[in-house]
Amino acid sequence: MSYAIVYSSRTGNTEQLARAVRESLPGQECLYFGPPDEAALEAQTVYAGFWTDKGSCDEEMAHFLKSLTNQSVFLFGTAGFGGAPAYFEQILGRVRENLAPTVCLLGEYMCQGKMPQTVRERYESMEAGPRRDAMLTNFDQAKAHPDERDLAQLAAAVRG
Repeated sequence: MSYAIVYSSRTGNTEQLARAVRESLPGQECLYFGPPDEAALEAQTVYAGFWTDKGSCDEEMAHFLKSLTNQSVFLFGTAGFGGAPAYFEQILGRVRENLAPTVCLLGEYMCQGKMPQTVRERYESMEAGPRRDAMLTNFDQAKAHPDERDLAQLAAAVRG
C-alpha cells in the first residue's frame, strides 16, 4: 500500500517526527516525503505532521488536509506546551475538523516540541507571577523534545 509523509515544520520538531515515521515504514512504498504538495495526494495513506499554531495545525497543513478525499490518514504533531493529554486532544480535535468525512483516520500522535529562544525572551518580559513562572518552566522542559522516547512512541503508534 502506497503512502506519503507530509509535514509542516517551523522549528524542525515536526520534521524530526516525520523522519521517525519514515524510518518505521517500508521505504519502497513511500511515494512522497516533504512539505504539503499535490504529489502526496496520489498515495493511499497519508502521514500528516504539523506544528501547533493557535491551538490547531498551521495554515499550510490545514489547507492540505482539506484537499484529502478518500485517503487514510495518520495525524502527528508537536506543541510547545505539553504534558497534558487533554490539551493534545483539544488540538487534535481542531485538526480533525479539516478532514472530509470520506477520509479514514488511522491514528494520531502528539508530543511536546522545543520552542525558539525568542519565546522564552517574551515570557521573561511578562509581569512576574505564577503564570510567568509556569510558562518559563514549560519552556525549559520543552527544550529536550522531541526526545528518543517521543520518537519511539510515534514509531510504535505508526506500526500499531
